[in-house]
Amino acid sequence: MELDLVVIWAGILVIGVIMYVVLDGFDLGVGILFPFQNSRGNRDHMMGSIAPVWDGNETWLVMGGVIILAIFPRAYSMILPAVYLPIFAMLLGFILRGVAFEFRHRSPGAEHIWRKVFAGGSILAAFSQGIVLGHFIGGFNFEQSLFEGGPWSWVHPFNFFTGLALVAGYGLLGGCWLVMKTTGDLRAWSRKMAMCFGALVMIAMAIVSIWTPLVDPEIDRRWFTMPDMLWLMPVPVLAGLAFLGLWVGLYRDRTHQPFLCAVAAFLLGFVGLAISLWPYAVPRVMTIWDAASSPASQQFLLWGALVAIPMILAYTGYTYWVFRGPVSDKDGYGHDG
Repeated sequence: MELDLVVIWAGILVIGVIMYVVLDGFDLGVGILFPFQNSRGNRDHMMGSIAPVWDGNETWLVMGGVIILAIFPRAYSMILPAVYLPIFAMLLGFILRGVAFEFRHRSPGAEHIWRKVFAGGSILAAFSQGIVLGHFIGGFNFEQSLFEGGPWSWVHPFNFFTGLALVAGYGLLGGCWLVMKTTGDLRAWSRKMAMCFGALVMIAMAIVSIWTPLVDPEIDRRWFTMPDMLWLMPVPVLAGLAFLGLWVGLYRDRTHQPFLCAVAAFLLGFVGLAISLWPYAVPRVMTIWDAASSPASQQFLLWGALVAIPMILAYTGYTYWVFRGPVSDKDGYGHDG
């Protein structure tokens, strides 16, 4: 049986997106939680929990962008003009966040400024990603493969809601991460934050699940007609069980269970999205096969991926292993004495 390189590359892209959402999601989530924490010492510990890993987490975003550009160039050229401004806002958020990360502990007198910049950059990056996701789900206006909308076509209530939903989702991941990585009063505070954001995420996922079929009739047909509805029912059921495990883990003060269950809920949400949109690279306009580059390009780049991806996984795993366990007073930024 001949391998379909397009499907293989789509699978690699999916893995990259999942790795980015989970890994960079929790460190963006820590920034989203920053405004709610009043203690300078606790904020230092929050920073320290992500300091060793936050740069490496964004590797997956770069890899995903390269795959879209190199393997699905037609989709890239069609979608990018529709989301220029949200993408620019996301990059601005990353810049603000990165600058604040370095400057916060080197400018003690201006710590309150850099604290706000760090939180604002995190929220802006997460919100922008949610807008792009919402616009992708809702579809784009094309005429002969050219984007027909203006620079503000992404301004839509559904897109803004998905932006806010993703901010809440990253906040949940950040809270659960801090439950694993901190102790004492900061851990107790993190549990409360995870519960609050978990409730918001449950509500948001329910609303998006109802709203999405209204935005796209094809999604409505795929999920709410028989017998497909029966085959797809395990996805929302498993998502419900993941949230149940999240609440049980938080209530019983488990260390790892809340984070693992939050990740499972995200993965199931992603599975639902994939089911809704498969096999389109540009929803209802272009399939992944239509958007793909030549087979020769795919074969050539696959050899590079077979070398690069294991290396990325190896150093990512090694980093998390070295810095496992709760953060100490000597970890990360802000403890120079």
